[in-house]
Amino acid sequence: MTSNTFLFSDPLTAERLSWIAESLKNFFVNLHPDALRHPSRERNPIFSFFITGDALYSLHGEETLQIWDIILSLPSVWLICDRRELDLRGLSLSSLMMKFPEQIFDQKETDLPDSRFFWSEIIRVCRQIDPNTKTLGYLQISSPYMNRSSQNSLACLHAVVKEKMSPELYTYLDGVHVTHINQNPAEFKNIGAGFQEVGELARNNNHPFLMLACGRSAAARGYNTIDDGKGTIVSTCTIEPCKIRNLNTIVDRFRHSHCILGESAGLIDISQVLATGRELWEKKKSTPPSLVLMVTHTPYGTEHTFGGLAFAIACAHSGIATRVIFLENGIYSLTGTQSAEPDDVFFNIQEVIDAAGGNEHLELYAYLPSFHKRNVQKNKKMNAVLDIGPGELTTLLFSPPHGVIANHQRILFF
Repeated sequence: MTSNTFLFSDPLTAERLSWIAESLKNFFVNLHPDALRHPSRERNPIFSFFITGDALYSLHGEETLQIWDIILSLPSVWLICDRRELDLRGLSLSSLMMKFPEQIFDQKETDLPDSRFFWSEIIRVCRQIDPNTKTLGYLQISSPYMNRSSQNSLACLHAVVKEKMSPELYTYLDGVHVTHINQNPAEFKNIGAGFQEVGELARNNNHPFLMLACGRSAAARGYNTIDDGKGTIVSTCTIEPCKIRNLNTIVDRFRHSHCILGESAGLIDISQVLATGRELWEKKKSTPPSLVLMVTHTPYGTEHTFGGLAFAIACAHSGIATRVIFLENGIYSLTGTQSAEPDDVFFNIQEVIDAAGGNEHLELYAYLPSFHKRNVQKNKKMNAVLDIGPGELTTLLFSPPHGVIANHQRILFF
């Protein structure tokens, strides 16, 4: 069995770890009970959690550490930590590794031939998910320098080139700022120059480097110089590898079968769910991998919610089976009756959700425990969004929608 893989770089709250732990327990009890009765002896675990950036602090907080204890007590769960980021933060895993010595790994690049660099290990897992893949993509939604996540996307794509694969970067929302020309930070690694280097290394290895920026996001931030009205935008503000295109061009890459990572993301092996025999699965006509998009931010404080919905709608319009789940602070999009003044330029998120509800490839869900935790209720008029509990969340995460024939399902957090 291929690992179900999660990558987290943003802070991991106790709430997020709690619903993850509940989903894993439901997975083993209801979807994969054999793993409880017969623990796997395979080289690959059933679940791999790759932790870097500020997500590493969850391994020390008293409340979050208790939940990690629960997760690691389940069968066949591995935790792979970025040693470089641990050292930067002065964090130690010694006590946790003593408790779970065969499940926790801290990866750091060394000169030893058997050493596995953190990002190379993720790529190894991706190659197991899609053995024929020669491409790996990364969705960047945060700006550089104010956020360390751009360092991760750069490190990941460097490792992709090192593994003789083709790197692809899709920049969206504030992520388009990594494409700006003439970046010259005094205290940080030059992200723009770093991606130019990725492009040069890829070309030297006879691999293309595709770097796309969302046209709407770029226009909002002043990048557009010339727009031919046919989907091609020319900018004097971006580094050489970057192409500013309509969001649909980025979404089209999601119609392909290669693995795509993000600042917080998941890759779920669904090939075994689709057919009892591998030969039967391979004979069926494949479809684009399905997408589960987790809306976790409040609706108006940042662009995350509107951007996530716009991305989900674009994927659904492109024929990608897409399921949006509102949970954590994302449930505030569904509370109360939200209204805007006539001269307000903001979209009413509830109106966007209602309009999206009729798309045949889009399903909308609200996670009830997130409402209960905040002592709020869903607006009863939001009929397009179905209420779910922990059991239904588990099914959505680990089972494909009807009619999807693919080797994995993607999960993205907005």
